[in-house]
Amino acid sequence: MKKKEKKIKAKSPDTAKKRKKAKEKLHHEEELFRAFVEHSSDIIVLLNLEGTIIYINPAVEQVLGFKPEERIGAKGFELVHPDDIKFLADSFNTLARDTNSPVIQGEPHLRHKDGSWRTLEAVGSNLVHNNVIEAVIINYRDITERKKTEEALRESEARHREREERYRNILDNMEEAYYEVDLKGNFTFFNATAVTNLGYTDNVMMGMNFRQYVDEENASKVFEAYNKVFLTGESIKGFDWELISKESGKILIESSISLMRDAQGNPIGFRGIIRDITERKRAIEALRQSEERYRALVENASDIIFRTNNTGHFTFVNPATLRITGYEEQVIIGMHYPALIHPDMRSEAIKFFGRQFVKGLHNAYSEYPIITKEGHEVWLGQNTQLIVENGNVTGFQSVARDITERKKAEETLKETLESLRKSIATTIQVLGTASEVRDPYTAGHQKRVADLARAIATEMGLPQDKIEGIRMAGSIHDIGKLSIPAEILSKPTKLTEIEFSMIKKHAQSGYEILKDVESPWPLAQIVYQHHERMNGSGYPRNLKGNEILIEARIMAVADVVETMASYRPYRPTLGIEAALEEIERNKGILYDDTVAEACLRLFREKGYQLK
Repeated sequence: MKKKEKKIKAKSPDTAKKRKKAKEKLHHEEELFRAFVEHSSDIIVLLNLEGTIIYINPAVEQVLGFKPEERIGAKGFELVHPDDIKFLADSFNTLARDTNSPVIQGEPHLRHKDGSWRTLEAVGSNLVHNNVIEAVIINYRDITERKKTEEALRESEARHREREERYRNILDNMEEAYYEVDLKGNFTFFNATAVTNLGYTDNVMMGMNFRQYVDEENASKVFEAYNKVFLTGESIKGFDWELISKESGKILIESSISLMRDAQGNPIGFRGIIRDITERKRAIEALRQSEERYRALVENASDIIFRTNNTGHFTFVNPATLRITGYEEQVIIGMHYPALIHPDMRSEAIKFFGRQFVKGLHNAYSEYPIITKEGHEVWLGQNTQLIVENGNVTGFQSVARDITERKKAEETLKETLESLRKSIATTIQVLGTASEVRDPYTAGHQKRVADLARAIATEMGLPQDKIEGIRMAGSIHDIGKLSIPAEILSKPTKLTEIEFSMIKKHAQSGYEILKDVESPWPLAQIVYQHHERMNGSGYPRNLKGNEILIEARIMAVADVVETMASYRPYRPTLGIEAALEEIERNKGILYDDTVAEACLRLFREKGYQLK
């Protein structure tokens, strides 16, 4: 028995030591928990079962302006907006009574010490010990600025829709028919005038192929025109052909055709403006058949009709010419036609008429502004024909229409489109600001990355439009960090594996935010790919080589350089030389060769500096 007692006594010091370590560990964990609560940016409130505050952390002063000691002992809901009292009171009663109550969430408004209202995200749960509810815990997170940002985005989207509607109204009220077709000639967009011309409903026209509303001869003619535009990239104006209207039969039209391209410059279809010229052509034919009918028609025409000799001097003008130009007949007869044209376009007009003689063209369309006798500018859409007598060109005959209002509408449309472009830029700026508000330690990071990426793209000689897209994407490349808790973004120590995996999701989150934003540039894909690497070691999709957009490859280099050269909460700056050495060491491996070389030239040869 004595031997056994000795053995028991021999183990006692080890047992005491273990208990001491366990106690020290528990104390350490309590200190960590307390530090977390005390330094949390969220308000953490502990209420007793009567609804009185028995603990509140220091965050209350930063968010609501009250010191903790001012709130301890106060009623838990006296700062709550009247509209939110019932929700919080009902939630509290549920948590105070039911040990199995789920976590309750809401977005109440709380009064700041200065009298203003703040919007907070509230998460409530109960504190249960031995199956007895001891208190209710509420975690408040200030989301006031986020709510303001969301409201600003909603207002921006509303303005964007309003501009789109205005753009559509302009198109639908144009006298001419506007259309867009894909590379196969299928309708993808058209205005109301196009619907009127063809006589079909919107639903029937959408997707209809051009061969369905022309005969075989005109189908071949239109195909050749589309093919020419596709091969040369040059627009065609004044292209005449016949279409078959459901209501009116064959209609002779005058059309312009130009090529549409996507953001990468690849052809995606054709667009054009169509004017019904059936009546005008019939009138011209009638003029040739009968001088009497010609005179009656010309004298009463609302369009300008005139003739010149082969030197371009007026030999005949109709009353509309006198009315629109303001000149008397005895003055204008013998006047040199180019003298009427605006001085800025006079030289071009003379060349145009000269080409008529050289090429022997019998019909050509042009648009020029003329200056009236009173000094007013009037735009004319003019069809010009050569007058051929006995095989010799003796002059011109022209029919011109006042298209001043149409030109104004086109300018308005241009301004509207520019406004839409600026709207996108504003939206991008708002998104960039929203992401930086979440992470004060990296404020300016996105702007510096955007500036460096733009400089690299410029050094590489990329097109200006692509450079602008790169700058836009750089301004919001970390927008996905909005989905990451702020305490992780600003954590001053090394991240855990779980925390780093959350950080890595920001590229995917950024893509989800931007994928439905209409833009001339592939912003969502650039943001999605800016952490991919040339050898496939990046994330989130392990893309490699040419699978990665050139814009994203540029963004990757700019992001690495700025990050290494700047201060971060978890480390001091590594310096620009360390960043450049990283790029040089891994060019062709992690980073695109051409992009890396352009970046190194900027810093080492051209003195570029991060600002």
